[in-house]
This record gives sequence, C-alpha cells and structure tokens, in this order.
Amino acid sequence: MTTNMDNTGAPTTAAPRTPSSGTADHGTGPWHDSARTPEDRADALIAAMTLQEKVSQLFGVWVGASDEGGEVAPFQHDMGETVAFDDLLPHGLGQLTRPFGTAPVDPAVGALSLLRTQQRIVRANRFGIPALAHEECLAGFATWGATAYPVPLSWGATFHPELIHEMAAAIGRDMGSVGVHQGLAPVLDVVRDVRWGRVEETIGEDPYLVGTIATAYVRGLESAGVVATLKHFAGYSASRAGRNLAPVAMGARERADVILPPFEMAVRESGVRSVMHAYTDTDGIPSAADGQLLTGLLRDAWGFEGTVVADYFGIAFLKTLHGVVGSLGEAAGAALDAGVDVELPTVKAFGGPLTDAIAQGLVSEELVDRAVRRVLVQKAQLGLLDASWNPVPPALRAAGQADGSAGGTPEALRGTVRLDTRENRKLARRVAEQALVLLSNDGTLPLAAGPGGAPARIAVIGPNAENPTAVLGCYSFPVHVGNRHPGTPSGIELPTLRAACAAEFPHSEIVAAQGVDIDGTDTGGIGEAAELARGADLVIVALGDRAGLFGRGTSGEGCDAENLALPGVQQHLLDALLDTHTPVVVALLAGRPYALGRAVHEAAAIVQSFFPGEEGTRAIASLLSGRTAPSGRLPVSVPSGPGAQPSTYLAARLGHSSEVSSIDPTPAFGFGHGLTYTDFEWSDLDVQCGRASTEGEFALSCTVRNTGVREGVEVVQIYLHQPVASVVQPVQRLVGYVRLDLAPGRAARVNMAIPADLAAFTGREGHRIIEPGDLELRLGTSSTDPRFTVPVTLTGRVRAVDHTRRLHMGVSTALLTEAT
Repeated sequence: MTTNMDNTGAPTTAAPRTPSSGTADHGTGPWHDSARTPEDRADALIAAMTLQEKVSQLFGVWVGASDEGGEVAPFQHDMGETVAFDDLLPHGLGQLTRPFGTAPVDPAVGALSLLRTQQRIVRANRFGIPALAHEECLAGFATWGATAYPVPLSWGATFHPELIHEMAAAIGRDMGSVGVHQGLAPVLDVVRDVRWGRVEETIGEDPYLVGTIATAYVRGLESAGVVATLKHFAGYSASRAGRNLAPVAMGARERADVILPPFEMAVRESGVRSVMHAYTDTDGIPSAADGQLLTGLLRDAWGFEGTVVADYFGIAFLKTLHGVVGSLGEAAGAALDAGVDVELPTVKAFGGPLTDAIAQGLVSEELVDRAVRRVLVQKAQLGLLDASWNPVPPALRAAGQADGSAGGTPEALRGTVRLDTRENRKLARRVAEQALVLLSNDGTLPLAAGPGGAPARIAVIGPNAENPTAVLGCYSFPVHVGNRHPGTPSGIELPTLRAACAAEFPHSEIVAAQGVDIDGTDTGGIGEAAELARGADLVIVALGDRAGLFGRGTSGEGCDAENLALPGVQQHLLDALLDTHTPVVVALLAGRPYALGRAVHEAAAIVQSFFPGEEGTRAIASLLSGRTAPSGRLPVSVPSGPGAQPSTYLAARLGHSSEVSSIDPTPAFGFGHGLTYTDFEWSDLDVQCGRASTEGEFALSCTVRNTGVREGVEVVQIYLHQPVASVVQPVQRLVGYVRLDLAPGRAARVNMAIPADLAAFTGREGHRIIEPGDLELRLGTSSTDPRFTVPVTLTGRVRAVDHTRRLHMGVSTALLTEAT
C-alpha cells in the first residue's frame, strides 16, 4: 500500500496508482498550488506517484530540437541505443538534454520545437509536469548563433569577478529566453597539470582565484533564473600525467586544501542549485559512488540543498570503467546511495535496471524518494509545477507566439530571435580585452595606429593567422557541434587575426603566410614565411592550439598533451622568424600555456590569450595598437621548458627548484604575472596590526600610484607564506587580490584586513586548523614579484575551524587627490 494525498493535501491510503489518460490531473492537485512551499508540493506529488513515475523524474533524454519546428527527436550517440521517447512520456520525464546544443537550429525555431515538446510532455503525464531543459554554457550558451565568449581560463585572467558576473547574467538571460532552465557550468577544477586537455575549461591553478571567479559566474547565471551547475566534484583535474579520466592519486589534505575550497566557496556564497559529480576515482573511490563526498561533505557539512546530477554516462561508468559494481542496477543503487539525484545525459542505469533492482530488493525505494523530492522541489522553485506555468518562452512571446500554434510556423519565426546581439558582442569584447596578458615587451608595443605611426608593412604569420575558429574553445558551438555539420555557417562573425589587424592598422600593408599547420610535421612553408618576415617591418606570429574533442584537436576534452612544447613544428617556425631579426610579436591563441623557448628573451613582445572568443582577434589587434591597455594576469604559470610537469606555483619547497634534482620547474612567467603600458609605484606601507590571535586579523595598507602617462590596471595580489607548520605547506598561496584601474598620475590607498582564518589548513588529524607562529604576507604584482614582505605573528592556541570560517579578507580602496 502507498500513502497518498487527496486534492486537499490530506493523506489517504490507497493502492499504487497506474497512469492513464483518464486520471490526468493538470492544475488541480496540491502540487500545483504555488501558495504551498516547494517541499509540501513535492511531498504531495511523491505520495501520489507510482514508482515508475518517480523514477522517470530522475533521468534525462538526449534530444535535438527540430529546425523545422517539430518536436525534439532523441539523439543517436555512440554510448548506447536510441531511447523510445513515446514509451517514456506517459510516466513523465525529468530532463531534456541539450535540445539546442545537439545540432544547428535557428534559435526561434528551436524554441518552438522545445515548446511543442514541453506541451506534449505535460499532456502525456498524469500530473502535468514539464521537463527541465539543460544546456552547456561554458563559454556562452552553446547553441547555433549565440555569442561565443572567452573560455574560463580567460575569465581567470581578468582577475575581475564583477565582469564575469555580468557576462554570466547575459548568458543566463539568453538561455532562459528560449526555454532553458539549467546550465552545465562553471568548472571549478583547480589546474594541477596543464598537460590535461581540459585546462581551457578551468579558471586557473589557484583555489582562491578559481573560487572567486566561479562564484561570481554562478551568481550571474542564477540571477537570470537559470540553475548553475558546479563541476566536476571533485578532483577531476588532478589525474595522473594530465590524462583525461585517469586515476587520481591525491592525499586527503591536497583534496581538502586545494581541490575542495572553490566548491565550498560557491556553495556557501552563490546560491548555486546543482552540482555535477566528477568522472574520476580518488584513491579507488569513484566520485559518483562517494557518499562521504556527495552527502557527508556537500550536504551534511556545507548545507547544499539542490540536485546532484551525473556527468554524462558517469553512473554507467561505475560498471564499465571503474568496475566497482557488476550491473547497471547496482550502479544505479550505488549512485543514489551516494547522493546522485539525476542521470544524464539519457536514461541508462536509472531506467529498467533501477526498477528491476528495487523489485529484487537490491535497492531501497526510499533512495528514489529522496532523490525525486530534490528534483521536484527544484521544479517547484522554477515554477514548473505552477498551475499558471506558461510553456511559451519569453523570446517567443516577444515574437508574438502566444500559445504554440498561432503565428508559430517555423518560417514566420526564423530569424526573429537573436542570441548574438550588439550588447553581447560588446560584453564579449570587454572580457576578451581584460583577459589578454602581456607577458613581455621590449618597448615595441603599443604600435601607433595612425598614419606614420604603425609599421608600414606588417607580416601576420602562423597557423592561427587566418583561422577564424582560432579564438574558440572546445565547448563553443562551432567547434563542439558545428564541426559535424561542415556545410552550415558558424552563425556568428569570426574575424581572423589578419583581418582584425588590417582593420586596426588601415595605413599598413598587411601580408600573411601560414608557415606550418597547428599540429602538422611539414616544415616546407617555413622558408617562405621567413622570407616574408624579412621584407616586413614587424612580424605578428599567431601560434597556439586548435580546440577539439577526443584527439581531434590539440586542446579540449580528451586532447591531452605529452609535453608543453608548442604543438607540431610551431617552435621551428617561431625560431626561424626570430632568426630574421625583424621584430617579432608573438600572439598566442591557445587553451593552455606552452614553453616558448628563445622567444621568452628574444621576441619583441608576447601576448597570451586563452581562446578569447568571437571578439578575441579584435581585442588582440586593439591591444597591439594601444587603443586598449593590457590588464590581464596569468591564471596559470607559463613554463620555461616543455617537460617540467606537473608543476604549479602552489607547491611546497621540494616542488620548486632545488639542488637535489636536475629538473628546474621555475616558470618563465609566474602565476599572476602581466605587464601594462604604464608604470606603478607602490609606497607608504603601514602595518596597523601585525600581531593577532588565531581568532583575530591583521590590518595593513599601502598606496599604489600610476606614475606613467597612460591609463592602466594594477592587480594587488596578497600571498601568505607560512615558514613553519605541522604539515608541509605550499611556499605561498593567494589569499586575496584587488584590481585597481588608475588614470595617469592617480593613486589609490588600499586598506586590507586579513583574518587569521585565511591561514587555516588541514592538519595531521584531518581537521582544518590555525596554528600560532610567524607568517609572511607578501604583497606583489605576481607570485614571482613581491613588492612588500610583511612579517606578522599569530598568537594564542591552535584553533579548529570549519566551513563557517571567513573566506575573504576585508578590502577598501580610496582614490587619493592629486595633492595627497
């Protein structure tokens, strides 16, 4: 027998109900009453549902919207058979996977296709519950014709959380406008080995930078009403040798102090409503079956109340890749027990294998009830259970599509919804400009753009000189999906670097040569390129990556690198151009940092970009001319050589250069490095409080002045060094940063209150503690360039802290008058 509720919400005792069209209850059940709490509504639904109806809310189906405006169709992928969509719908459906991101579709027509599918889903199930639609949004809404923003590694390079919040809000508005409810971003994996192909999807190698930027992104996406998804929880980026999905060899303290803090910050501060488990196992425990992680830490300790979704096929991987279960039914039970609520991208383990396992007594139905309650609460919060829920998305309402039929012909709608607006492009341009990192400059930059100022003849050379997609990462739609549809235009404007330079320098003659392929071995074009360089006044050499999937690129998911030499024979081309003695400006369009050999010391300038999005080449050209000033800082270190990996600035003493190893991991350019076109003077350090208890805080201030003749951005970075601790600590770690935008001659006073909580680490007993003792606060422009070193002391007892500890220092800035 099952405890149900009648239409007033009162409990009744009745046999399990069997779905049929005659018992449909659309709009009258208590679950449709928006005056009730989401929890009450979910409980009422669960009491009325059959097992099959509950289970059906726990999985998605991978579909593609119709470019003819018809209903979505199940997507045939290489991980299993096509789903029988018609057979599923009478029981309901939890999610629709990537209706816009599976094949090119006009946004308005895709919205119509999704609308008609939602109407069908609602009609087909007894309770009138629509599906939740999710999409990728790692570098913008991953659909045809939507703005392609810079990749997350570029977000980290901005050191500008407010800008990333603004970008994410714009992405969320576009997604919500066509009926999407959830975005599968951001990635909070902290980079441990840049050979890993998915480095472009990460924000950087420092937990604090990752946490602050990712939290800003989540707030932005959620502000638009779209559910953000933290991924990949946890440890995916720490795989051995940088190989995708390889086992993770990581101690508990590294996990607690490096990998988990960004997730904790986002859960505590952002209002995030979903988390995605990682593919990998850590010390033999797959994340998808790790109850201590997904329930004990995430929910019980941190208080997360949203849904945990599976990384694609991750539940089945418990059987097929990890070998910790013998059947898909056992995989379903293990994932549910650990705390996974939703199987994505499509039904596999959570379908028949799960219901069979429950019938056999192998899995408790209570686990299903726990998961489905979270799913239904979230649907109630999104308004999907409201009697007044309107399936017509805002974009179609704006286009006059009121009910899914009148005015809803595909041809009438085609082209009426724009997801790459002028406002979006301006925003993408700002992010790209602020993410560019000037690594070196001998004074060649900026180039004057006016008549007689810019070089008369500029040679734009290299495999990314005339490649329009060189600015796009693996999860941008033209690369991720568009490559499978070669006859379809990209849907967005993608000027090449040569074209952008021609527009930026109209009085210069622009000549171009490819020289070599991205990852080819043919050096036959190098001689021609070098000859072109000798006849030019300046060379801009465009090097880097080609984004792709699973070996079809040099960067991206499954495109891991054996070492950090430039792909193919690009270094040969670069060296040949340096040999011409024409000034060479290196422009990198890449998904990871690379060793640059001689260019570190011999190039006229080096500009690092990390797949800067559709406005990226214009941003680079604008930086070269000096129309915009460089303001980005490195979110990952640039290596001196191709082989010293894994390495990160966040290393203990023995992880740095030493006399006991012949390998020197010292970077060519360290974390946080970035030059400007002006000069800054740091002065007037004042330590108001350099001695504090383990419950107190330090207080200090300094002045930063722009002493040059151009506007510029200085990023004050605060690092903590702990000389003595009960467990080995990194030499230094970032605990705060302040971004200052100063006009020539202007100065700012920066006041910092640094709580002792930021000195916490995981001690020998596995608990987070603060130890008394002498510390150093290093205020600098990068991890390798301290401007002030401030000795401070913590006094008192060893103090244990938990997830309620302070995560940020207090900062205030004040612009000083000219006379100050």
